[in-house]
Amino acid sequence: MATMRQAESGVARRGLMLVLSSPSGAGKTTLSRRLLDQDRGVTLSISVTTRKMRPGEQDGRDYYFIDRRRFNAMVKNGELLEYAEVFDNGYGTPAKSVKDALAAGRDVLFDIDWQGTQQLREKARGDLVSVFVLPPSVPELERRLKSRAQDDYDTILHRMAKAADEMSHWAEYDYVVINHDIEQAYADVKAILAAERLKRERQPGLSDFVRGLQAKL
Repeated sequence: MATMRQAESGVARRGLMLVLSSPSGAGKTTLSRRLLDQDRGVTLSISVTTRKMRPGEQDGRDYYFIDRRRFNAMVKNGELLEYAEVFDNGYGTPAKSVKDALAAGRDVLFDIDWQGTQQLREKARGDLVSVFVLPPSVPELERRLKSRAQDDYDTILHRMAKAADEMSHWAEYDYVVINHDIEQAYADVKAILAAERLKRERQPGLSDFVRGLQAKL
């Protein structure tokens, strides 16, 4: 089925995998939610996870919440496009739904860490667009973690300690966005997505489109 952008241009397009990564509290979740709300061409890759469901989350909307036995079986059977252990919990991306979406010309958004991004790069580099979101400062990162009131003090300290390691991987990404202001950061992500969608190699229908134009000259 053609996407809205395909219908407008008349050119068949292969979808892309857009990865947003950042230390906890730097803004990737806010950016992801806004992109999904405002761009109908983007669909969320829903991961499986072994962690407990948080207040307000729904199974099948935020994550597929599974037990450790099922997670290990999916890893063993090659059912996950990428997977990682984060804070003693397993996270992974079911492969089939992503491959189907890309073939249908839909863009798939990933909210994953650097480990998962490395695995995606190894398996599907041509489909991948990776963006790392940085906080403007360490004090601001700590303030954001405290203000969202999701974690206790010890967990916040653990996330702050882990942030240095996460940020050390920034150079492995295609793009880096510094989130001084959420509006500007969102505009930057939108500009990246718009440019990547227009890449020639992501529009396999261009050859037929150009031949059609030439035939009418």
